[in-house]
Amino acid sequence: MTSTQTLPENVTGERADLLETLIKHRGFLMFAARGLTDEQAASTPTVSVLSIGGLIKHVTVTEHGWASFILQGAPALEMGPDTWAEHENNFKMLPGDTIEGLLAEYQKVAARTDELVRTVDLDLSHALPEAPWFEQGKKWSARRVLVHIVAETSQHAGHADIIRETIDGQKTMG
Repeated sequence: MTSTQTLPENVTGERADLLETLIKHRGFLMFAARGLTDEQAASTPTVSVLSIGGLIKHVTVTEHGWASFILQGAPALEMGPDTWAEHENNFKMLPGDTIEGLLAEYQKVAARTDELVRTVDLDLSHALPEAPWFEQGKKWSARRVLVHIVAETSQHAGHADIIRETIDGQKTMG
């Protein structure tokens, strides 16, 4: 879905609010990439190591992981010893990555999440995996996970906006 798409007529209430907010903030993130070359999308023009392409890649992987958590529970998010290097690579464009390919993958993941927003029992909950950053024994509902996806997307859309403005002065808003 892109930010110009409208909600299906049968989506109302809380589900419509979640879906509309996801669409809006995904649109901000994707807009930051509009018209960039692969080199620009991979560039890190600020003191941060973040790039627009890397942010899109990270948000895609993160959204996919949390959507999988909604369906499968903690095993979908568990990280092994080899996962840390892979996790770091999810913040950058690697050889062979293109901004076009990253955006296409993001839209695939977004469509899957949007279907969950429309259909999943929002009260369905799972225990979070064991990790230092999660409270031990804590459970998250599908609703809570979707709010987290909105927050992640929004936060990283802001990062992407700053990076884009540094590249060529374009702003997502304003």
